Amino acid sequence: MSTRKTFRKLIETDDMTVAPGAYDCITATTISQAGFPAVYMTGAGTSASLGYPDFGLLTMTEMVENATRISNSVDVPVIADADTGYGNELNVVRMIREYERAGVAAIHMEDQEFPKKCGHLDDKKVIPAEDYVAKVRAAVDARSDPDFMIIARTDSRAVIGFDEAISRANAALEAGADIAFVEAPQTLDEVKAVPELVKGPCLLNVVHRGKTPSIALGDAEKMGYRLAILPTLLFRSVIGLCDNLLTELKETNVFPSPPGDMSPHDAFRRFGADEWDSLRDKYNTPAAAKVAAE
Repeated sequence: MSTRKTFRKLIETDDMTVAPGAYDCITATTISQAGFPAVYMTGAGTSASLGYPDFGLLTMTEMVENATRISNSVDVPVIADADTGYGNELNVVRMIREYERAGVAAIHMEDQEFPKKCGHLDDKKVIPAEDYVAKVRAAVDARSDPDFMIIARTDSRAVIGFDEAISRANAALEAGADIAFVEAPQTLDEVKAVPELVKGPCLLNVVHRGKTPSIALGDAEKMGYRLAILPTLLFRSVIGLCDNLLTELKETNVFPSPPGDMSPHDAFRRFGADEWDSLRDKYNTPAAAKVAAE
């Protein structure tokens, strides 16, 4: 079964799928090996990995390149941030084609003006609702694989209000989107109301210390959410871990013992060293050389 069919089946169940955020192949691999059923390619983490804040500074090409690497590194479905679609409806059509070729199972696209900002920052701006819906229709029409899922994100809660966010989410679903993503509801009552008012599967963006109040994932599932993404869990934790280890090294001048300390061999095994060693043995033995010579 393809990862796209797998992801669609996950969303069609009553259980909520949890997809922690990855910004590279290391974080994606650890998410998969930890047993999570899907990986979320975070735009914020991808931006930071290239040295930029999440201000819409990356190009579609840079985002798709990272999505390709991540989807090639794991066997579970990958959901990718596709920002605003990188332009108008024509750009959206090309964006969908490129992300499909990258091998991801789903993308989400938002209604912010370009360049966008992180959904949990201030001073966002959104495009008119009719322009947003037109871009959703373009995305739906552009996909060649019907199992490739379109997640319609709206950032209008912060700009126009909660009622408008619900209206846009429903309009996007009517236009053919598969999942609605109301970004940054600001109270627990709003978090609870989203899956009650939206007429289709809903995504919850779990951002620690963001605009949305903290909520247990089990409670979100009971509310009716089908998908939860945790974009900054690993990205921001890695920054803190690096700070701590480097501070210890600088203060003590002694190699610190990091959490999960492992040998070089053990580390490489996490990324397929045994498979590559077997290939080396297969092609680099006297018997293999004799067969090749014959």
